[in-house]
Amino acid sequence: MNVQCISPIDGTVYAEREISTRSEANIAIERAKLAQISWAARPLSERVSLVQAGVAAVGAMNQEVILELAHQMGRPVRYGGEFGGFDERASYMAEIAQEALAPIQVEDSNEFLRMIKRVPHGVVLVVAPWNYPYMTAINTIAPALIAGNSVILKHSSQTLLVGERLATAFHSVGIPKDIFINIFLDHKTTTDLIADRSFNYVNFTGSVKGGKAIETAASGTFAGIGLELGGKDPGYVMEDADLDAAVDTLIDGAMFNSGQCCCGIERIYVHKNLFEAFVQKAVAIVNRYKLGNPLDPETTLGPMAHVRFADEVRRQTNEAIDDGAKAHIDPARFPQDCGAYLMPQILTNVTHNMRIMREESFGPVVGIMSVKNDFEAIQLMNDSNFGLTASLWTQDQIRAEKIADQIETGTVFMNRADYLDPGLCWTGCKDTGRGGGLSMIGYHNLTRPKSYHMKK
Repeated sequence: MNVQCISPIDGTVYAEREISTRSEANIAIERAKLAQISWAARPLSERVSLVQAGVAAVGAMNQEVILELAHQMGRPVRYGGEFGGFDERASYMAEIAQEALAPIQVEDSNEFLRMIKRVPHGVVLVVAPWNYPYMTAINTIAPALIAGNSVILKHSSQTLLVGERLATAFHSVGIPKDIFINIFLDHKTTTDLIADRSFNYVNFTGSVKGGKAIETAASGTFAGIGLELGGKDPGYVMEDADLDAAVDTLIDGAMFNSGQCCCGIERIYVHKNLFEAFVQKAVAIVNRYKLGNPLDPETTLGPMAHVRFADEVRRQTNEAIDDGAKAHIDPARFPQDCGAYLMPQILTNVTHNMRIMREESFGPVVGIMSVKNDFEAIQLMNDSNFGLTASLWTQDQIRAEKIADQIETGTVFMNRADYLDPGLCWTGCKDTGRGGGLSMIGYHNLTRPKSYHMKK
């Protein structure tokens, strides 16, 4: 049985790989378990250096990677791939490893040595998504390897070549082949392996439905789980905001990567005094986009990764318009709109009775509502099943922090959006999932505490 990557550029099969059988997967996992013991015994500095070298090796492949990403998931080549963020995240985790993994010493006296060490879980399964296939994967891969775990990577079928690239790069610098294993698995085999305690920790980035399947499979195994699932991230523009900066950043956050960003902006609330001006400026920005083939360096908006994703956004948009929403972008400006190629859209006259303001869209559409005050904005921002990020726009930091304290979300930005800071915990609440990656806390989730009470 094979898995295929259907290119959104033209609907052809771009890559195809054979799916591993259960017995083949069992053999790979057993190799990873055995190899992990000696890997964890290596000095931390050596593991750090090897991971850094592997990251650099990925960077050396960047020109090929840029083209592959365009073919696999549709991102325009003009944006240059993902190596900047990939390198930033891995480098930061390498930089803080010594401190994050250092033992906590409670007592070292003539009588006792008491301390808490952080030890690796063992074998970590990383199930990575297609939308930012390198950056989302490295969030867990780098700290997991540095902490002394072995890693099994199962990447999305839409980005089949990414795992192979990572394995080639890491193995080329001396990371043992049994410590980092790229594998092709179907959903059933994956969940069966989790249910059979094949892994000591599972990290999954993807849909709420997928996260529920992972959590169900892991039930009773007591394996650690990290889940980053859906999002419906809001932006709130207050009356004292820098309007131009707010429009530029929030609309880019809504539309970049064809709206296929984990922390992309999916709904915007603007103070009534700025509402009309905000919408006017937003429409002007979107009207300048060029939808087309991602291999064309002039293209600013490529296709969505799959026709079915584009069709779902079309359904949400059309339903909203049928229910009274106003569409501001003229379809005549984007005659390429067809199949996976989806025109961008800005909607007003939207309400929270519409799916477009409540369900994850994950496409180049955003609804904008006028609000009277902070109280109304907070109520609307919290009226969601998701909680990944929120973006606040104001000149008043004290006011922003007060509002941030009341928002049900994992991260709150002030005067920026759609960014993952590796120094902060990447986490969410509600249907967005559980656990946290990157930062010191990322290391804590990829290790377990082990106490030493030694009487001298």
